[in-house]
Amino acid sequence: MSEWSIALIAAGSALAGSLATGWFTRSAGERQAQAARHAGDRQADALLDTVRMTLLDQRAVRLLDLRRQTYVRFLEAAETSALARRTGEREAGERGALQRAFGSVRLEGPDAVVDAAREVVGLLRREGSPDELDRARLRFIAECRTALDHVERPDEPTP
Repeated sequence: MSEWSIALIAAGSALAGSLATGWFTRSAGERQAQAARHAGDRQADALLDTVRMTLLDQRAVRLLDLRRQTYVRFLEAAETSALARRTGEREAGERGALQRAFGSVRLEGPDAVVDAAREVVGLLRREGSPDELDRARLRFIAECRTALDHVERPDEPTP
């Protein structure tokens, strides 16, 4: 064999080896890029889930706080009305404040709290006995506590 033949065979072998190595390197690079893309997608999904859960938790806290404020306003209005009744010093806006607070409770709910508030308002309007009024007020407080303990996130299914 001549030197030219050996040189051509060596060059061809080197070229074939380079092509094969390049092909396998390119395939491995594509697999790595695809794996990195999937890992990035999983990481982005995990971050979105975390943000979504945080927003839902914050919404539940806001709902809880709004309900608590509504219930407290109703209790304050009921106490003012009861005190005015006991002392005989009725204020012009006292009945209106109680009615507005009761309207807020009706909007917030739930039904058990609304029913207990309705009982308190009814006793104040028809001037029920102090014992009846205390029992109704305690029932309202108990229903409020139950409602506040069971505030759930909006997307969770109810048991």
